[in-house]
Amino acid sequence: MLKYRLISGITLALALILAAVYLPPLGAWLLLMVLSTLAQWEFYAMMNMAGIPVFRMVGILCGGAMITATFCTIGPSAEEIARAYRWEQLVMIVTLIAVFLRQFPQKFNDKPIATIGCTLLGIWYVPFLFNYFTRMVFVWDSAGGSPNHISETARMLVFYLVLAVKMTDVGAYITGRLFGKHKLIPRISPNKTVEGFFGGIAFAVIASCIFAYCVDFHIGVISFPMLQAVILGGVLALSGTAGDLFESLIKRASGAKDSGVVLPGMGGLLDVLDSLLFGAPVLYVYARLVLV
Repeated sequence: MLKYRLISGITLALALILAAVYLPPLGAWLLLMVLSTLAQWEFYAMMNMAGIPVFRMVGILCGGAMITATFCTIGPSAEEIARAYRWEQLVMIVTLIAVFLRQFPQKFNDKPIATIGCTLLGIWYVPFLFNYFTRMVFVWDSAGGSPNHISETARMLVFYLVLAVKMTDVGAYITGRLFGKHKLIPRISPNKTVEGFFGGIAFAVIASCIFAYCVDFHIGVISFPMLQAVILGGVLALSGTAGDLFESLIKRASGAKDSGVVLPGMGGLLDVLDSLLFGAPVLYVYARLVLV
């Protein structure tokens, strides 16, 4: 089962890389919208399995509005970045009000706090984190480029993110199978081991260093020295593992084996994207604060 899960995850990762390389901006937005909607739908389905009613359509519509608002306003200049941030904040405020208004007329819901909380969690867990892909794709621009296209820097960032996070999965699987004896957090994810955890970090760091060398220590217009490759590879491995464990916690709380049945051998889309959801904001913030 783990072998097929890994294969499905790598297959989807390759699809994301190809999409990042070849899709035009509108196609990238459409891909983000589809993936976010499906993953958010799976999250709300797990909440229903846990006995918590949620406002699924309100959450999905607000999440889509968040991604679309950022897509329509983001750009490489400081003014465009600030404008996109303000629009995202506006959507989040409207979302909060919309969820409250949706709850007020409910007569038979005896879990209003859980309903409101889990509806909002579905928005901030999936589309809010997904929105960092939007930022990553449209904030950086290559020299002489235009904010209306996807720059080489953005394509390389997406490739690097998927590479580091998925190599963490590969390393954890291989070292866990070969040397795994000590459970990491068995009450959340019984298959993860301490040996696999450190093996995943090692694989991610090695992959990050090889990537840095192959791109001559520059991710497009971003300087990426070897020391930063080591640090960021380890940080992305940790964030990806945290994302995986968080989704495992949700599945265990809801009694779900998988988040859905979208992918063969893998289960749901959220099962593949969980680590990337946590990795995207980490890479974006690190690149903006440390590398640039």
